[in-house]
Amino acid sequence: MTDTKRPLDGLRVIELGQLIAGPFCGQLLGDFGAEVIKVEAPGLPDPARGWGAVKKDDIGLFWPIIGRNKKSLTLNLRVEEGQAILRDLVKTADVLVENFRPGTLERWGLGPELLHEINPRLVIARVSGYGQTGPESHKAGYASVGEAKGGLRYLIGEPDRLPARAGVSLGDTMTGTFAALGTMMALFAREKSGKGQVVDAAIYETVMAFMESLIPEYALMGHTRERSGPILPRIAPSGVYPCSDGLVIIGANQDTLFRRLSAMCGTDWADDPRYATHDARGENQAELDDMISDWTRQHTMAHVLATCEENGVPCGPVNRAKEMLEDAHIAARDAIIRVSHPVLGDVPMQGVFPKLTDTPGGVEASSPGLGEHTDMILTTLGYDSDQQAGLRERGVV
Repeated sequence: MTDTKRPLDGLRVIELGQLIAGPFCGQLLGDFGAEVIKVEAPGLPDPARGWGAVKKDDIGLFWPIIGRNKKSLTLNLRVEEGQAILRDLVKTADVLVENFRPGTLERWGLGPELLHEINPRLVIARVSGYGQTGPESHKAGYASVGEAKGGLRYLIGEPDRLPARAGVSLGDTMTGTFAALGTMMALFAREKSGKGQVVDAAIYETVMAFMESLIPEYALMGHTRERSGPILPRIAPSGVYPCSDGLVIIGANQDTLFRRLSAMCGTDWADDPRYATHDARGENQAELDDMISDWTRQHTMAHVLATCEENGVPCGPVNRAKEMLEDAHIAARDAIIRVSHPVLGDVPMQGVFPKLTDTPGGVEASSPGLGEHTDMILTTLGYDSDQQAGLRERGVV
């Protein structure tokens, strides 16, 4: 353990969620020092422990990341004894995170009204597909469905093909981030009011928050954004360009940047009326991208990146995991760290973001085994060894 003070040291979080959206919120809070107690059903672990296309030793390789800095308590919330233990735990907690279908906690006698009777200062972060209210709130909601409802899926991919998806679950992780942000706002408000509240984070609404001006573009101008592949329509040049040994991204759509790009390519594009202004470049985007591609194909990535850097033109490689692990800048900023796992060994993973200068976050422990901390947590709640043995016999923990 490090002696570094974390900004959320002393904060106790109960995590009832599973898979990604709720647990990602818990991960973010744990990364900055919160004690996160992950509750899983006995014999029915979070599926995230084994999910993913690529596994090692039957362990999903996202699990060491999303499970880091957490303690594992097994607890059957479908029985009264399990619910009673959770209520005992709530008395000691600051935050409860859950991403069950709306109404589940209420059926278990663990709804916000009852929990706030036990602990009025509790902040309850509820993550769901459609939110806690409204005519569709009862529906099951995965990230894919929320991304579609919120407008993101329609925009991903090539214009002549069906909508595609990003290679990661953006809707889940973005909503987990919003849930963590809402939790911190609620904790800040608690400092003034002394009372906790409910944070209602819906996947589709999170996605909508990232849709920029898509809605007023249609409502005011009748314009519907369409899929545009690797470009942003009428924002040029800004896209992916092929080199002799790989791909780079170049962004030079401002007039000053484009003039630098034109000069470094040895051309008079910046003086040509077809490309001299932002609007003109937008009108002739395809031709301009073709000309830039003709130049980049003649050079290696290293040459293009160095030339752009020398001329102050934003440019970067299109990285895969291999390149990220070899990237000196990423290494210098500890953007990839290595965490020891009892089964997997030394696991490289993304670090803690954002970086705080005085109270940075950190990874103190790898993901826990199922129920690894059950005895310890029950003991702190006042359950002796005989009581714990009885709870195990009855399948409560």
